Amino acid sequence: MKRIKIANSDLNVSEISLGCMRIAEMSHQEIATLIHTALDEGIDFFDHADIYGGGQSEERFSAALDMNPALRERMILQTKCGIRKGSFDFSKEHILNAVDGSLKRLRTDYVDVLLLHRPDALVEPEEVAEAFTILERSGKVRHFGVSNQNPMQIELLRKFVKQPILFNQLQFSITNTGMIDAGINVNMEIDPSIDRDGSILDYCRLHEITIQPWSPFQYGFFEGVFLDNDKFPELNRAIDALAAAKGVTNSAIAIAWILRHPAKMQPIVGTTKPERVKEICKASDITLSRQEWYEIYRAAGNKLP
Repeated sequence: MKRIKIANSDLNVSEISLGCMRIAEMSHQEIATLIHTALDEGIDFFDHADIYGGGQSEERFSAALDMNPALRERMILQTKCGIRKGSFDFSKEHILNAVDGSLKRLRTDYVDVLLLHRPDALVEPEEVAEAFTILERSGKVRHFGVSNQNPMQIELLRKFVKQPILFNQLQFSITNTGMIDAGINVNMEIDPSIDRDGSILDYCRLHEITIQPWSPFQYGFFEGVFLDNDKFPELNRAIDALAAAKGVTNSAIAIAWILRHPAKMQPIVGTTKPERVKEICKASDITLSRQEWYEIYRAAGNKLP
């Protein structure tokens, strides 16, 4: 597994992360097998959120592993806060309480990374700054980032927050390429030319913020996976041909396509199957050519100008 040095930090992490959103309904043995398989394959970065499984994903993760200091030191744990039932909340009080809850459920004294989970329209960045400083000084959180935020939202935070914003978690996959489409179709009067996110890809590259693509196998907004899906015949033919040529699965090709981008993104894969973790991790050994990358992009229905 190749590793990524995260700018403005001491973090050196696996270039693929395992998302733990779906583990709440798994048995302890299933969770332990999944996590240890990931560790054996070189994944040391695990993504959580306080809302996943209503908190059960974090709780069952630590319980299944019988979390201990030696095991904890092998892991980079990231969690997110800010989504509440029917609202968003970036208030100082909520951030501090949410972190304490996550620490208790994860059975740890600290998390390596805390992300603000989706934008809060009522954000008061001064409160976020106070919360981040308290969390950093107490040792409860070592690094910080955001999720699904555009450049101006990040700039607003950066005006007040002293800690560097290291990550931005964004939806990105072969079939969800909005932040690439606008850059390819500049100055054209067509739908793909519309910049819907304030050039967030270029912004993150300029400011050395690592993008973490979520749902890398999904199309739409959790509408299903595009792999082996009859809705995407041309795309699957292209992916399958490359997979056969390189001796890997279609899942590995889908992740290798993301890893090929020079932004050095860190995709978060949410599989709960150990064998699929092994298949996906082979993406780290593959570097698609420029021609292969564009071939897949076009096969997804995108036209080049």
